[in-house]
Amino acid sequence: MLNDELTMGNQIFRWGSRTYVMGVLNVTPDSFSGDGIENDIQVATNLAILFEQHGADIIDVGGESTRPSNIYSGSHSVTCDEELSRIIPVICAIREEISIPISVDTRKATVAKEAIKHGASMVNDVGGMNGDPMMLRTVAELGTPLVLMHNGRKSKYEDLIPEILGELKNMMKLAELSGIATDNIIIDPGMGFGKTARHNMEILRRLDDFQVLGRPILVGMSRKSTIGYVLGLPPNDRLEGTAATVAVSIAKGADIVRVHDVKEMVRVARMSDAIIRGYSFNVS
Repeated sequence: MLNDELTMGNQIFRWGSRTYVMGVLNVTPDSFSGDGIENDIQVATNLAILFEQHGADIIDVGGESTRPSNIYSGSHSVTCDEELSRIIPVICAIREEISIPISVDTRKATVAKEAIKHGASMVNDVGGMNGDPMMLRTVAELGTPLVLMHNGRKSKYEDLIPEILGELKNMMKLAELSGIATDNIIIDPGMGFGKTARHNMEILRRLDDFQVLGRPILVGMSRKSTIGYVLGLPPNDRLEGTAATVAVSIAKGADIVRVHDVKEMVRVARMSDAIIRGYSFNVS
């Protein structure tokens, strides 16, 4: 179990003490989960305030969808200027209204730098270090925490968990060589990124294997297609499926869960923590 701490914004995260909840705030028109806000700053601000009230510990703001593309639909890559125009006004607005840290969900170093400049406290690199060769150097200069997510370019593996672990170890080494402090690194196995539904479920079953990396583990299974495959439900009807993945993730050692339905998943996390980590009842 981790016993170190991380200061992010004005908050201290004590790994191993409890599970932290990251609320997803998509400032996009094409989010896979159907929750994209696009350009409505007031709606985004109100949602961030609501997330904090419901117990979120971090708000993750993203301006480029990672929705899988196919012949009929999917996300479209956006320019750096377009991504900045989407997220910077939102980050500035919500920074004035909430006290919890803001994370920026991006693959672009320039976007990460501007987001931190305007009030974000963490970079969530969903590109898996494949999106921008300047990302590591930029984050090192910023001195902020970084989520290193495994973003597979394939969906075939000879031995899934060891391969992902090996790639994450290499990513950590590169980050450290670039000047990023080990204590600032959070790892994410990258559910759904170059992985099938069977792969995602195997990762969940063996999530405790990732503790060998010695860093906090972030899991983002909220509303993912794996849940849809199992339950036969659309993204906006995957609440119970998401709750199951959150509970299992916590039982297997997750430190942060990234979710869309904050109120419900905070409750799931608190109940799971009470069972897994122990809970002091104020009764005789």
